[in-house]
Amino acid sequence: MSVATPVAGMTGTRKAAILCMALGTEAAARILQQLSPAEVERVSAEIATIPMVEPEVLAAVLTDYQEAMRRAGQMADGGTRTAEALLEGALGPERARGAVARLASPPQPVGLARLARATPESLIGGLRGEHPQTLALVLAHIEPKLAAGVIEALPPALGSEVLTRLATLERVSPEILTIVERVLGERVVVSLGADGRAAGGTGTAARLLTMMDGPASTALLEAVATRSGALADELRDLMFVFEDLQLLDDRAMQRLLREVASRDLALALKAASDGLRAHVYRNMSERAVEALKEESELLGAVKVKDVQAAHAGILATARELQEAGEITIERAGADDVIV
Repeated sequence: MSVATPVAGMTGTRKAAILCMALGTEAAARILQQLSPAEVERVSAEIATIPMVEPEVLAAVLTDYQEAMRRAGQMADGGTRTAEALLEGALGPERARGAVARLASPPQPVGLARLARATPESLIGGLRGEHPQTLALVLAHIEPKLAAGVIEALPPALGSEVLTRLATLERVSPEILTIVERVLGERVVVSLGADGRAAGGTGTAARLLTMMDGPASTALLEAVATRSGALADELRDLMFVFEDLQLLDDRAMQRLLREVASRDLALALKAASDGLRAHVYRNMSERAVEALKEESELLGAVKVKDVQAAHAGILATARELQEAGEITIERAGADDVIV
């Protein structure tokens, strides 16, 4: 009569998760590097669901793993059978066979495809302890949504420093990129490219900020402002342009219009899209619309710099209202909504 063990019926994914927890960060990282991004994601997700592991369960998982190691040591012929037996105890039969198949014909992903399924937490783990300038360099060369998630997950002080360095990142020589890739290669798979072009800059930093939650991006901008007020202002300007006023709902638009002088509005709308004009007119009385159109005609031809100044003034007013809590700017990646 067989006695059920604490790991009876346990999936290979859960065994792998418990094994990684038992072995510690560095050893677990070496194991996860042998898996595909999808498998790393599943194991990481499993770890996140395990609040704690009972001693007897942990012991049973480790015993399974040790037994697999012992059996592997007795196999003189080695090869794929040895590898499969070794992995079976940790990953389960099905995933062990899949891992062995990949070892026999390993795929050769290149460039950023190798980070397509990475998570901010896993990337932070691989880059832990690196200088903020190195973090900025790596984040400037990976998928923006992932980079935004990494900065948002960093401690506030470190996140603001990395963002500042990314915003001011200049051209990096191919030799430096090669050295950074080689140094990071043991812990995180990342390709930084070879042409040395500047992938950072204020435009990149502003784009990452728009992909974060509103409170997170606001806190980061405030922290950047303590380092450089001019840089923080430039990032704000790049994050929120005049045409974005189309995203204001009617209530917010009406509140904004109460603070804008009619001449400034008439001047600003000289270079506005038909959609934005229609949105503005919809939130004004018929009489006010007619007066605004008449004032626009009286202005005649205007200088571009004057229109840009009007845009900047109205956007500054919108930011002041947001900071006062009278309108709320909600950013959710590419589809920003202002309510």
